[in-house]
Amino acid sequence: MSSGAQVQRSIPVPMLLSLALLSAIAPLATDMYLPGLPRVVDELDTSPSLVQLTLTTFMLGLAAGQLVMGPLSDGLGRRRPLIVGTVLLTLAGLGCALAPSIGVLITLRFLQGVTGGIGVVVARAVIADRTEGDQSAKLFSIMMIITSAAPVVAPLLGGVLVGPIGWRGVFYVLTGLASVMLFAVARFVPESLPVERRHPVEPRAIASNIRAVLSNRLYLGYTLTFGIGFGAMFGYISASPFVIQELMGFSPAVFSVLFAINALGIGLAGTANTRLVGKLHPQRLLTIGVGALVMVGTGMLAVALFAPDVHWLLLVLMFCLTATFGLTAGNATALALGQVRDRAGTGSAVLGTLQFTVGAIVSPLVGIGGSTSVLPMAIVIFTCTVLAAGAFLTTLR
Repeated sequence: MSSGAQVQRSIPVPMLLSLALLSAIAPLATDMYLPGLPRVVDELDTSPSLVQLTLTTFMLGLAAGQLVMGPLSDGLGRRRPLIVGTVLLTLAGLGCALAPSIGVLITLRFLQGVTGGIGVVVARAVIADRTEGDQSAKLFSIMMIITSAAPVVAPLLGGVLVGPIGWRGVFYVLTGLASVMLFAVARFVPESLPVERRHPVEPRAIASNIRAVLSNRLYLGYTLTFGIGFGAMFGYISASPFVIQELMGFSPAVFSVLFAINALGIGLAGTANTRLVGKLHPQRLLTIGVGALVMVGTGMLAVALFAPDVHWLLLVLMFCLTATFGLTAGNATALALGQVRDRAGTGSAVLGTLQFTVGAIVSPLVGIGGSTSVLPMAIVIFTCTVLAAGAFLTTLR
């Protein structure tokens, strides 16, 4: 039976919302925490660099969780890993809320990332199991719209909650959200991978699956386009609290609003993409998105070099960055996983591992200049956009 014949053609709305909630754990667990970073420094008597390391370890955990569970879900199915992972995510969030020291918090953030990564990777695999082509691109774009609500709401919630309940209270809220995710998975997400399409769960078979997806040139090109493009986004996410608050002089409340406005760009671009898919092929839309991404990265570097005090222009470019990434992410994901449909879990795992590994690398780089210059952020964003464009060009050969 062909892969196209195996693919089911619909995903019910409650199921899609549940999958989107699973994918939203990364921005939720990152962005709700951002306004509380200075308080963590004071309460745990530590340094800003160690507190930023909690972001890095969370990203590494997300990468590790996806790399392990993606291939395993190709053999075990999707539903059981989702349920087990979400239970462990709830426990990890509770541990973060109770962490007595920065070392314990760093460790638990890694575990929170690992367990959150299970939901992220399997949610993408479920969509790849059930859809293909234009419909796949549309659903990934819809998920991008839904999950873009996370970075819109998260910093606002974080800014409001950090005052009355502190940064520990934010982790209690995340624990509650993980419990909601567990209910949604149990109620609305059935098994999507039939037994006859599963691969053996043994080291040799898993290694073979990873080699197979990495040897697919088109898959690798689209995956690198997405993952390195995410590096530009995460460079902005990591640096923006310090650039907007300390360099530009805005309050935490204003930062939360500006961050939310910029995050709306992802949703707006995703909405436009769902309307255009079917009229334009996802490859064509990705070409437009990557070209715009390079233009934004170039503009941001130019502003940082020649007009660093023109804050409004830098804020406009931040919005454009999120919007252009919203146009590229759904199409790149759909095109990448469409190349490895028979190993969707492994393909999703490699894609997600690259995404968050790049994020973990980028996070400390944007802080090299401290809070006195926007140039490190601009250099990282420019470099990532150019490298993403280079990766995309390999798919056009």
